[in-house]
Amino acid sequence: MFTDKSILITGGTGSFGKRFITHLLKNYQPKKIIIYSRDELKQFEMQQVYDHPCMRYFLGDVRDKHRLISAMSDVDYVVHAAALKQVPAAEYNPNECIKTNINGAQNVIDAAIATNIKRVIALSTDKAANPVNLYGATKLASDKLFVAANNISGARGPRFAVVRYGNVVGSRGSVVPFYRKLMSEGCKALPLTHEEMTRFWITLDEGVDFVIKDFQRMQGGEIFVPKIPSIRITDLIEAMSGTRDYDLVGIRPGEKLHEVMVPEEMAHHSYEFDDHYVITPAIKFFDKTIDYGKNKLGEKGHLVADKFEYNSGTNPHFLTVDELKALDKVTE
Repeated sequence: MFTDKSILITGGTGSFGKRFITHLLKNYQPKKIIIYSRDELKQFEMQQVYDHPCMRYFLGDVRDKHRLISAMSDVDYVVHAAALKQVPAAEYNPNECIKTNINGAQNVIDAAIATNIKRVIALSTDKAANPVNLYGATKLASDKLFVAANNISGARGPRFAVVRYGNVVGSRGSVVPFYRKLMSEGCKALPLTHEEMTRFWITLDEGVDFVIKDFQRMQGGEIFVPKIPSIRITDLIEAMSGTRDYDLVGIRPGEKLHEVMVPEEMAHHSYEFDDHYVITPAIKFFDKTIDYGKNKLGEKGHLVADKFEYNSGTNPHFLTVDELKALDKVTE
């Protein structure tokens, strides 16, 4: 669906954006790929790697709606990946996080409607479900904005959907490169915030594949959640260092023991498919009724059980230490 089409990625210089671009160039013949971000150095560095005739690099901030409108001219699809994502930084700089993650999300929506984009997918996070930190709260607000945008755009306007998944292995700022750096500096006992901590786990390639498939699946208003494994952080430490020795440092501000991607309170709004879940809108769109039990790919799902919750601590699929060792080598 991306051949001879124009795609814009906000925050495109990040880990997801780079892998997404690699996939597009390998598997499609896009008309244009536009990287929209505010860091000129990262854009310059990307140009040395992704020097393809279809590539465009736009300096701009999602806080600037007029610049977004200009960048989205003649664009077909948008991936909104730009966000302030560091949990402690958001706790200490709440207003800056709100400006980017909430106000920026609304600017992306307004620009997409103004330029008549076909489809928009916003990347979310497990921290947006039952949030306990400001980052999660802003992403929950962003998710709500993108879902409700389908009501604003009307029957012929852009369709908006959200993709929510867990920690991305090896992405910038994630625990794997952080642990690897500490080990290279001679650290003997890696830091651990709590012995019982678990997280959902997904590779960059899996995340990119899921987003691309959701562009094909989406009808508008869905929050797509992949079925992915969980990990115990103690197992990750053993896989990376060869020992279960760790330095207990205590839970950081706004940190959870376990992550949730489908809250129990949304069970009556959620469908289970073979490899993913869909959280449907809590509001009803006035222009049409959508059957979310099936999607544009013809896949069929069913409502989840009452009081169902998709939680990293109770997930039936945990990666073993050996599986984590293999995955760690892949992400180096």
